[in-house]
Amino acid sequence: PLKPTQNKCRSRNEQRWKNKSKSTYLKIYSSKSKKVLNLKCTLSKSYIVQKKIPEKYIRESSMIRGPKFLVRLKSHTVFENTPIKLFCTVEGYPTPHVKWFKDDLLLDLSSGKYFVESSVGIHSLTIMKCGIDDTAMYTAVASNSHGQASSQASIIVKSESKLNSRVDAILPEIKYTKINITFLETFNVTFGKEEDCVTLACKMTISPNLANLQPDALWYRDEHLLKESKWAKMESGGGVAKLTLTHLAKDDEGLYTLRMVTKGGDAVHSAYVFVEGTELIVFSGLATGYLNAFFVACPRSDRCEVGTENWTQCNDSPIKICKYPVPGLFEGHSYYFRVRAVNSHGISRPSRVSEPIAALDPTEFERLHAMRLGGKLDVVTYHDDLEGTVSPEAPSNVYASETDRTYVVLSWSAPAYHGKAPMWYYIEKCQVGSGSWQRVNTKVLVRSPRYGVFDLNEGKEYLFRVLSANMYGTSEPSEPTKPIKTQELRGVPSAPGQVVATRETDTSVLIQWAPPKEPNNLIGYYIDSCVKGSKDWDSANHKPNKKTKFVVHGLKTGETYVFRVQAINELGLSEESQESAPLSVRAALKLPSAPYDIALLYCDGESMVLNWKRPAHSGGAEVTDYYIDRCNVAKKAWKEVNVPPIKERLYKVPNLTPGSVYQFRVYGANVVGLGNASTSSPPFKCEAWTMPEPGPPYDLSFIEIRDDSLVVEWKPPVYTGASAVTGYYVDMCKKGTETWTTANAAAVDHCYLKVKGLQTGSFYVFRVRAENAQGTGKPSVPSDRVCAKTLPGSQEIKCGVDEQTGDIYLSFESCQMAEISKFVWKKSYQEITDFSKGLAIKTSGSNSTLLFKNPDKEDVGTFSVAVTHTDGVSVVCVCVCVCDHLSLSASVIPLKTELAYKILERGRVRFWLQAEHHSANARRKAQRLGSDTSMSHDVATGTIEMVLDHFTEDSEGTYAVQIQDGRGKAQSSLVLIGDAFKAALAEAEYQRREYIRVKEGTELYTAMLLELCNIININQFIEAILLVVANLKKESAFHWFKNDVEVIPEVPADLGSGVCKLLLSQKDVGVYKATISDDRGQDVSQVDISGKVFDNIINDLTRVAGASAADLVIHCTSEGIMLQCYMKYYTEEMKITWAHKDSKITASERMRVSGTPAMATLEIVEPTEKDKGVYTFEIKDSEKTNTRHLELSGQGALFWFSDRGKVVGGLPDVVTIMEKKTLSLTCTVCGDPKPQVTWSKNDQEVEPGDQYVISLDSGKFASLTIKGVTLEDSGKFTMAVLNKYGGESVDIVVSVYKHGDRIPEIKPSPTPKRIMPPTMPIVIPTAAKPASAPAAAPAKSPAPAPKSPAPSRSVRSPTPSRRK
Repeated sequence: PLKPTQNKCRSRNEQRWKNKSKSTYLKIYSSKSKKVLNLKCTLSKSYIVQKKIPEKYIRESSMIRGPKFLVRLKSHTVFENTPIKLFCTVEGYPTPHVKWFKDDLLLDLSSGKYFVESSVGIHSLTIMKCGIDDTAMYTAVASNSHGQASSQASIIVKSESKLNSRVDAILPEIKYTKINITFLETFNVTFGKEEDCVTLACKMTISPNLANLQPDALWYRDEHLLKESKWAKMESGGGVAKLTLTHLAKDDEGLYTLRMVTKGGDAVHSAYVFVEGTELIVFSGLATGYLNAFFVACPRSDRCEVGTENWTQCNDSPIKICKYPVPGLFEGHSYYFRVRAVNSHGISRPSRVSEPIAALDPTEFERLHAMRLGGKLDVVTYHDDLEGTVSPEAPSNVYASETDRTYVVLSWSAPAYHGKAPMWYYIEKCQVGSGSWQRVNTKVLVRSPRYGVFDLNEGKEYLFRVLSANMYGTSEPSEPTKPIKTQELRGVPSAPGQVVATRETDTSVLIQWAPPKEPNNLIGYYIDSCVKGSKDWDSANHKPNKKTKFVVHGLKTGETYVFRVQAINELGLSEESQESAPLSVRAALKLPSAPYDIALLYCDGESMVLNWKRPAHSGGAEVTDYYIDRCNVAKKAWKEVNVPPIKERLYKVPNLTPGSVYQFRVYGANVVGLGNASTSSPPFKCEAWTMPEPGPPYDLSFIEIRDDSLVVEWKPPVYTGASAVTGYYVDMCKKGTETWTTANAAAVDHCYLKVKGLQTGSFYVFRVRAENAQGTGKPSVPSDRVCAKTLPGSQEIKCGVDEQTGDIYLSFESCQMAEISKFVWKKSYQEITDFSKGLAIKTSGSNSTLLFKNPDKEDVGTFSVAVTHTDGVSVVCVCVCVCDHLSLSASVIPLKTELAYKILERGRVRFWLQAEHHSANARRKAQRLGSDTSMSHDVATGTIEMVLDHFTEDSEGTYAVQIQDGRGKAQSSLVLIGDAFKAALAEAEYQRREYIRVKEGTELYTAMLLELCNIININQFIEAILLVVANLKKESAFHWFKNDVEVIPEVPADLGSGVCKLLLSQKDVGVYKATISDDRGQDVSQVDISGKVFDNIINDLTRVAGASAADLVIHCTSEGIMLQCYMKYYTEEMKITWAHKDSKITASERMRVSGTPAMATLEIVEPTEKDKGVYTFEIKDSEKTNTRHLELSGQGALFWFSDRGKVVGGLPDVVTIMEKKTLSLTCTVCGDPKPQVTWSKNDQEVEPGDQYVISLDSGKFASLTIKGVTLEDSGKFTMAVLNKYGGESVDIVVSVYKHGDRIPEIKPSPTPKRIMPPTMPIVIPTAAKPASAPAAAPAKSPAPAPKSPAPSRSVRSPTPSRRK
C-alpha cells in the first residue's frame, strides 16, 4: 500500500479522511499541471456511499420535511363502465396536502364522478364508472411548506364493443392473486399510565396465505410511521401483528393505526391510546438542526452526547416558554435532549429522551464526486479537492427560514466553488434605519449554508447578507435580504370558539370547536369533560391535540356530559372556551349494513317473490325502506326494480322475461340514508313452479336461547304446492361439521319448535322444510349461526297481581337495550295485536309489562317477549316462556252484569252492577276521577250500588268498581264522557225540573227566543235574548246566568210586562239560562248560543259587512305597507280571503293578515319587487262573494323603506373596559339619502367634545370614541340612524371597572333593532284607474270615519275591474 502524501497545507477534507478512517491514499500526478491530488481510494463506490448515507439518514431523519412518495401511482388499462382506484402513499412534515390533476387540469370533485380519500398518509382516487373520456394522465401533487413532489399514472379505458373473438383467442386470460385480509380480533381504545407496558395486537385471516406474498404490517401514530426502537417493538407473522410500547410516556399518546399492505390493497384498523400519570413535559423532537445551535421546546433542558452518559444542563435559569436554542454544539457530533419542568415545589422528572440529533452540514454529501478508474475500483472525492487556489464567489438567495422574538435562522445557496482550500461564511446584519452593518460571527467559522442569528431586539426589522471566504480571500457580500421582522410576544392564545359535541359510540363523543381568533403560535388543544351538574372536570387528552376535533373515549353510556377546550402555545394555556351543550352518550346514527341471503320463494313464470335478511347492523336507527336492483345475466345490466321504497322484506318482482336468468341485490335505508348493496343473489331462472311439494319457509329467528335449548320460529312458505301444508321439519348443523340432522321426528303443525339437547357454548345453523300430502319441499335458506348459551344478565318473566288495581301482570326487565329497541309480546309465539279484550302493554325504559285487565280462561297459555335491536344485531330475541298453567278461574270473580246507571226522581243517578256470588266480607271500592264514593251491596242477589244525589257537569268522567273477596278479584267500569254524559245530564235535569214543576209551582211557559237586532255598531254587534214569563207573584225573583255565572243586565227585567230582555255582544257566546223563583219553587229555561246558531249569526254579519266594504287603501307603516278595507264591522270569524296575482295569501310573519272592528288589513313587511301586482280582497257569505281589487306598483309604495337609514353591523351588545382606557364604538350604516347619526347616553343626547368624539366617514362608517373612560361612562349608549324615509336605533351597554378589580361578568342580552318612522309624508304613485266593477249597494247606515292606526299618509286606490 502507498503511504499518504505529507503536506503542510493539508486541506480540511484530507484531515477529515485521516481522522475518520484508516483508508489508504493514492498519489496521482497530473500530466498537465503536475499537481498532486490526494484521493481516498476505496474498494468500491458503493462501500463508502452505503456506509455514509445510513449514518446521514439516522442523524438527519428528523430534518426530512418535504413530501416524499413511498408508494407511487401505477398505470392501469380498464374497460368502460368498470371502477378503477389509484393509490399512493406520501410522507412528510408537516403532513402534505395532495391535489389530483387530469391532463394537468385540477379535477372537479364536485361533479360526483370522482371520489378522493386520505388516511394515515394513504391517498386514493376512485372513478366508480369509467368512460372513454376518462382516458388521461393523472397526477397526484403532494405539497407542504417545505416543497412538493408528484407522481403520475395513465388510465386507458377501452370500449367493450371493440373487442373481438380473435383478440380473446390470442391473448391468454391474466389472473391476479388478490389477497384478502379479515381482522378477527382488534385492539380497542387503551388507557395506560406512564412507565406501563402496553401491547396492541390484531389477529387476522389471510386468504390465500402465500409464503412469498406476505403482507407488510405498518404502524402509525397520528399519521406518522413508527419504526422499531427501544420504545416500540414490532412483531408480525402467523396471522398476528403486535406493537409493544415498552415504557409508556406522554409522547406515546395518540391515534394508533395498523395498516396491513398487500399487492391488491390494504386493511386498516385504528384506536386511541391514552397515557395518564405525572405531569411531564411532552418533548416534540426538533425538526431542524443548525451547526451552532438547536432549538428545544423546554423550561429547563439537558443534553448528552451520543456515546457518553454525561448529561449537561443547557440553560442556567428556567425559561417560561416551551422553546430554547441550545448553543455550543460541535459539528459532526450527535446529541440526546431531555426536558424538566420547574415550579415552586421543585423540579419534575425528566421527559423521555429524544432521538439522536446530529449537528452537521446537510450539504456535506452533496459535494461527493465519484469516478471509475477501471475494473471494479471507484475514486470518491469532494468537488473542492479538484481545483487550486481560487477565492470563492458570493452566496445567493439569502432568506429567513425561521423567525422568533430574539433570533432569525438564515439559509442561503452556496456558491459554485471547487477550490482546494476550505471555505467558510461571514454573516452581517443591519437594523433597518441604522445604515450600519455589523458582522455576527467574528469568532465562529460557519461552514454550513444555514445559521442562527441571536440576540436580536423583539419586534424590530433587520437586513442580512452573507460573504463567503477561504484562505485566499473573501467574496463580495450577497444581495441583502428584504426587511425581516422579529416576532413580538403576544401572549397565550385566545379562547377557542364554540364547542359542539356529537354522538360517536356508546362510550365516546366527537368534540369539534372553532379555532381561537388569536392563535399566537398555537401548539394544540386540551379537552376537558364533566358530568352535567358536577364541577369535577377531567382531562380527555394528556398530549396537545393539533386538530380542531377530538374523540373523547371512556365515557359512561347514557350519562350526560358537557365539554370545554383550552388552547396552548409556548407561553401557556388560554382561557377555557364556553361549555358545550349537554349531550347524552349514545352511539351515533349510521348507515345500515347491507342486507344478505336473498332467497327465491315463488316464481309464476313472469314474476318472482323474493325475501332477504335484514341488515346485521341497523346503524342505530330502524331500517324502514328497501330497494331492489335486478340484472338479466345475459345482458349484464343492472336496473332498478322499485322507485317507491319497500317496507317489508317480501316483494314480488314483476315484468320478468320467461326463461331468462336473473340476479338481484337489495339496499337498506334508515333515517341517515341508503346503505350498501347486498352481494348479488344466486342466479334465478324465471320458470313457473309446478312441483307438488311446497316451497321453502323463510324468516328464521330464535327466542328463549338457553345453555341447552332454544326456540326456532319461521314463516310459512309462499308456495304451498298441490295441497295445503300439513307440517314442518327442522334441521340443524353443528359448526365444524357438514352433517344436517332433523331435530323433530314428527312434523309440527305450527311455525315454531323448541330444540333441546344442545351443547352449551356450541354454534348451530338451522333450516326448515315444509310438508304436504305430496311430500317434503325445499329447505329454507340456512339461518345465521346461533350460540347455545344463556345471555349474561338474562332474567325470567315475572308473574303477579297488582295490589292497587288487582290486574294480573307479566313483567320483563331487559339486560340489553338500544335506543330503538322495542318489546314484542307474544302468545303461543304469535305477536299480540288484539287489545280489545282488556290486554294492555306498558313500557318504561328497559322494563315492559303485559297487563290482564279482564282475565278469563281464554288468556291461559304460553307467553313470551322479544327485544329487538340488541347486541349489535338488528333483531335478537331475548324471551322467557311463562304461564304454561296459569289458573285464572280461582282469582277472578265472575259478573252477571257490568256497571250501569239509571236516572231517578229529582235528577239523582244510581250506579249498579251484579256479581255471580261474593261473601259478606268482600271489599268494594268505587273510583271516579280519583275520588272515592261509598256503596251498598246485597249479598243475596250480588247487587252492588251507589247513588249520586247531585249529578252536574262536574260528574263527567269514568266510573269504576273494584271487588276483592279473598284471593278473587273483579273490576268493571263505565265511561260517561261526551255525548253519553250530555244525554244523562239532560235526562237528570229534566227529571229535576219535572219534580219542581209538578210538586212546587212556577212556570215559564215559553222557551227563550234568539233574534238578531238591526242595531249594529262599528265596535260590536248586539244580540238580544227575549223571554216571556207568566204566573208570577209580586215576590217572584228573576235572574240571568251565562255558563252558570249570574249576569246583571244593563236594563232590569220588566216582570210587569212579562217580557225579559238581555242584550249581548259578539264575545258573549255561551250557554244562557234564566231562572224565576218564589215561595212556590223555581223554574229554569236555557239556550245555547254556539255551534250552528252562532254560525248563522256570523253569516248574517258577513252579508251586511260585505255590502258595506269600501275600496282598498294603502298605508305606510314602520315595517312596510298595509292594505286596508273599511266596512261596517269586521270579526275574525268571517270568511275573508286575500290574494296576490290570483294566488291565495297565507298569513305569515311577513304577510300579516289582521284587522280591527272597523276594517280588514294585510300588512306586507319589507316588500320587494316580487310584491308588485294586483291584490284581491274577498268576503264570502252563504249567498254572495264581495270582491275588491288594488294594483300595487311604483317605487314609492315598495321601496321607501329600503332607502331608510339602517345599521348594517359591527356594534357589540355589551362592552367591558377598564377605566382610563379609550373606547371606540364603530359600525357601518347605510341609507339614501345619507342618514344622520346621533348618539345618546341613558336617553340623553351626547354632545361632542374633548372626551366624546363623534364621526361619520363617507356617510358609511359611524363611530363614537370615548377618551379616558371613567366609572360615570357606564350605562346604555344608543345610536340612531335616520333620514327622511325613517331609520333604526340600537343599544350598547358599557361597563367600566377600576384597575385591579375583577372584570364584571355581564351576560349579553341582545336587543332587537328598533324601527324609526319617516320624518315626512311619502308620496306613493299608483296605477291609472281602470274600469271599476259595479259598486256594491251602500249600507243603510254608513260607517263612521275610522281611526287609522298609522300616520295619515295613505293614498286611496281605485278599485280595478274584476278579471274574467
